[in-house]
Amino acid sequence: MAGTVPVAPSVGIETMRPEKESIIAEVKGLLESTGFVFLVDYRGLTVEQLAELRGKLREFDSSMTVVKNSMLNHAAQAVGGPDMSGLLEGPTAVVCGTGDASAAAKALTAFIKNAKLPVLKGGQLGQQLLSVDDVEAIAMIPSREVLYGQIAGTIAAPMTQLVGVMNQKVSSLLYVLKAVEDKKKEESA
Repeated sequence: MAGTVPVAPSVGIETMRPEKESIIAEVKGLLESTGFVFLVDYRGLTVEQLAELRGKLREFDSSMTVVKNSMLNHAAQAVGGPDMSGLLEGPTAVVCGTGDASAAAKALTAFIKNAKLPVLKGGQLGQQLLSVDDVEAIAMIPSREVLYGQIAGTIAAPMTQLVGVMNQKVSSLLYVLKAVEDKKKEESA
């Protein structure tokens, strides 16, 4: 058949270049090792702002990594996480970590409030896909240490009240005994 042009095989994930497979494996490892993922559109941030945001996130055992959307989507599918394709429009940076998700969300939303950038897209917590409102709600949750303090205070409050009541009863008993002693002294005198 002279004059026919050979058709190239379709390119899918199964015929991906080794470099891309390596990147997807790295992103997959990142997703598997974190407790949370927040996605942001980093357009408009300067290098200094990116460095500042990364520094603030580092304080909470979190990091920010720029990832190509298609690579992130392939890695998320490989991990078996929820479908993030609806969040993967425009340039995407992944904020993730092993620390307190609430503290990282607080740092991220505080930075966004001050700098007006980056734009929050949503995220993932466990196997649950998060909207922008969900991430902002997570930022409102007190830190783990504050919650521990609140729980300890709640547990200690009834005990403190019990000690107060017992102290009052002992004091009342002492007043009665003192009155009886005084009365006996008057009678013997």
